[in-house]
Amino acid sequence: MLLKRHIYARLLQNLKTPTCNEFKNFATQKGEPLSQKKPTARQEELMKRGLPKRRKIPNVENIIVVASGKGGVGKSTTAVNLALALSEVESQNKVGLLDMDVFGPSIPRMMNLSGSPALNDDDYLIPLTNYGIKCMSMGFLVEEKAAIVWRGPMVMSAVQRLLLRTAWGELSHLVLDLPPGTGDTQLSISQLVEVTGAVIVSTPQDIALLDARRGAEMFHKVDIPVLGVVQNMSIYTCPNCGHQEHIFGQHGVQNLATELGIDLLGDVALDPKIRQCADEGQPILISHPESAQAASYRSIAKHLMNNISLKKGS
Repeated sequence: MLLKRHIYARLLQNLKTPTCNEFKNFATQKGEPLSQKKPTARQEELMKRGLPKRRKIPNVENIIVVASGKGGVGKSTTAVNLALALSEVESQNKVGLLDMDVFGPSIPRMMNLSGSPALNDDDYLIPLTNYGIKCMSMGFLVEEKAAIVWRGPMVMSAVQRLLLRTAWGELSHLVLDLPPGTGDTQLSISQLVEVTGAVIVSTPQDIALLDARRGAEMFHKVDIPVLGVVQNMSIYTCPNCGHQEHIFGQHGVQNLATELGIDLLGDVALDPKIRQCADEGQPILISHPESAQAASYRSIAKHLMNNISLKKGS
């Protein structure tokens, strides 16, 4: 408990409120300017100085953010199973999973992890590990039922601490499970580190697609490539009679991907086993490795790795 309080206190230190230039520069980047008057070269230079320089995390080859515009579409479940699939499809892959949802961390429960992370001699957090995946989450630093009530600058400080002050070691892929929406966390990450690309998760439902589109536009504005989209809960098969039903609609994510010119990485069916396994801390790739659902995640991981290779080769 004392260690948790110590680390929690560290997160509150050195809070930096974004400058006006930071907000102005972001608002004008690839979007509509705040005013019709074009800034001078000197003004542009000053605005760029207000933003932190993106950096690489030492020994981490790829940073993949998993995002959704709307909550409840299965983003965290997808992030967990994607991380596990990435570690399986190539034996040399070393994978980390970072829970960036400060207000509603779910990775500890889904990865069956608990306890406080230790600190190394350099004051870096040491990830907890299960199923071969190194994990870090705000959920390790607070009680499971505790509510975190923070303003934006405090969230940005916590994000920076978790992202840059964790001893990840050598990783092929670091998967970031982002909170829903396009808020402080997404902006902080886009400014802090060099992100390889984003994966957007959505159901085929029209309402979810509206927010998925906003998410894709947000990544475009902050110069993070979208590596593909995942159509989650695409179809339900009755376990008794085998009848199939597209409960949330059909081909919605595929149509969005075509419209935006990005890849559909794959479909994941609506299956109670996926939810149940996640709740029990036994992800579907661990509890039912031979299932069709596990195969879907492996296919998505292979498609994603291919897109990463193509991006780096271009």
